[in-house]
Amino acid sequence: MKLRDEIKRNGSMSKPITGAVLLVACSLLISACSGQPLSTRQKGAIYGTAGGAATGAVIGAITGNPGTGAAIGAGLGLVGGALVGNSMQNRQIEQAQVQQQLQQQQRQIQRQQYEIQRMKSQQAANR
Repeated sequence: MKLRDEIKRNGSMSKPITGAVLLVACSLLISACSGQPLSTRQKGAIYGTAGGAATGAVIGAITGNPGTGAAIGAGLGLVGGALVGNSMQNRQIEQAQVQQQLQQQQRQIQRQQYEIQRMKSQQAANR
């Protein structure tokens, strides 16, 4: 009811609320339309934006400016979420590279073990 009363009073929602809603909606729309799964960095940015907007709206409501609080919180959440998501994504990439190196080394060890067995068999046959 409050939103409907505000729209009747002002003719539209306040600009900060509209901006925050549009920011979150655009972030979700752009990421959803990419056709590829979201990266960890993108997920962090989306979750950060949503969480920041919600937190900012709550803090803003206490101070009497929920729209401004949501807009500021969304911006800060976007940056923070993207930074955390980026860090997590970099860690995942590093772990994948280490796993790939381990697998390569394991294959090399298996080849060497096979070669040792072949040489032992050949040596035994020559005796």
